[in-house]
Amino acid sequence: MNPAFAIDLDVQALLKWLAIAVVAIAGLLLWRSVALAADAPKVGSPAPSFSLPDQGGKTRSLADFRNKWLVLYFYPRDDTPGCTRQACAFRDDWSRLAALGAQVVGVSVNDVESHLEFAKEYRLPFPLLADKGGAVAARYGSLRNLGLIKLARRNTFLIDPEGRIAQDYLSANASRNSQEVIEDLERLQHK
Repeated sequence: MNPAFAIDLDVQALLKWLAIAVVAIAGLLLWRSVALAADAPKVGSPAPSFSLPDQGGKTRSLADFRNKWLVLYFYPRDDTPGCTRQACAFRDDWSRLAALGAQVVGVSVNDVESHLEFAKEYRLPFPLLADKGGAVAARYGSLRNLGLIKLARRNTFLIDPEGRIAQDYLSANASRNSQEVIEDLERLQHK
């Protein structure tokens, strides 16, 4: 057998096993992310509690929003295109949401300093909470754990004044999320 031919066979076998490993890892990550989405609180259930620092260092908790509608939105990272579009849409709809009695709070795994810069740059009038370890995102089924990297999923929860999940928006559309929340708030308040 020609030694060069044997090396070609070894490289082909190695590439085949490498491709199988990549597909297996991708499948495992996909399964894990789908499994985590199944852990999101259901509509009608009590909203999981939280207590996290905002961009100014003030600790905010679910209890702070009792007797108010709360739009709690999770997003992957500060200052990325989709996250900026979503945050600016909530900013632009701020007065409509306030007129409906709703408060908006964003949550990601970024730190307080990153949130402060993001909020200043885009003049965001609402709190951004720093969930550094991802514990709150996990309680809301909104943590994407990719091993070394943790990101929040783009999920939004509309929480009623009694602290229950009134509506969820799993894999929310960054451009339409704010408008969807407004439409649902109007529908839910006129029942």
